[in-house]
Amino acid sequence: MYLLQAGFNGGDILFQLIMFILLLGIPAALLFLFLALMKKRKSRLDRIEKKLDSLLKEKESRR
Repeated sequence: MYLLQAGFNGGDILFQLIMFILLLGIPAALLFLFLALMKKRKSRLDRIEKKLDSLLKEKESRR
C-alpha cells in the first residue's frame, strides 16, 4: 500500500540511472580495452614473424 503512495525524487532516479550505466559501462570498457590490446599484440607478433622470415630467407640465400 505504501509503495503505491511513495513518490520518487528526481535525484533518486538520476542516481539510479547513472549507477545502472556505470554497472554496464565499466565491464564493457574493460572488455573493449582487453580486445584492443590483444589485437595490437597480434599485429606486433605478425610484424616480428614477417621480419624473422625475411631474415631467415636472407641467411639461406647467402649459403
